Amino acid sequence: MKSSKILLFLTGIMVLTLGISLTIKANVGLGAWDALAVGQAQTFGFTVGTWMIINQTALLFINAWLLKERPQFLAAITFVLIGLFVDFWLLQVFPNWQLDGMTLRWGVLLLGIIVIGLGAGMYLQAEMPMLNPIDMFMMALKKRFNVSLMTAKTLGELVALVLAFILQGPINLGTLLITVIIGPVVQFFFKQVGRIKRKFSSTATSHTSAG
Repeated sequence: MKSSKILLFLTGIMVLTLGISLTIKANVGLGAWDALAVGQAQTFGFTVGTWMIINQTALLFINAWLLKERPQFLAAITFVLIGLFVDFWLLQVFPNWQLDGMTLRWGVLLLGIIVIGLGAGMYLQAEMPMLNPIDMFMMALKKRFNVSLMTAKTLGELVALVLAFILQGPINLGTLLITVIIGPVVQFFFKQVGRIKRKFSSTATSHTSAG
């Protein structure tokens, strides 16, 4: 496994979880899966990251049942890292960060969405055999129904939105915004990171050949 792939994967996870944490701190509505985890943390205790790990463990087995295949246990590496990094950002970096004013809150939310898209694009382009169960679901929809990454991501978010609403997660106007635009944002950065990766790969191949 190339070290460059591992670096891209880990960097993508760090960026992705920073974006998630920014949307949580904005407090104007969260992405559906994150709203579910925050709602669970507020209701039952434990940290937001811990609930993300619990939820994705359950989803790991649900995906296997839906696809009639064995659970992809390597995915645990990804979602455990995501849970740990979310807790790192929330509890170590931004523990006392309070946002005043709706303009600032919405600005931070939009920034968080962009950062999530960049992080997702990076770690998906790393092509590691351990997508988290949420993205495994997205990629399964893409392959099964031959739809774009944007459409698959949006469908997955809508499913999670219903679950978060039932469990009274922190859903607001920001949730609707994230649900609508997260797919296009992820697809945009997925393509951009892919172009950059191909450019570096071509450059490295050229240098190798020249050597």
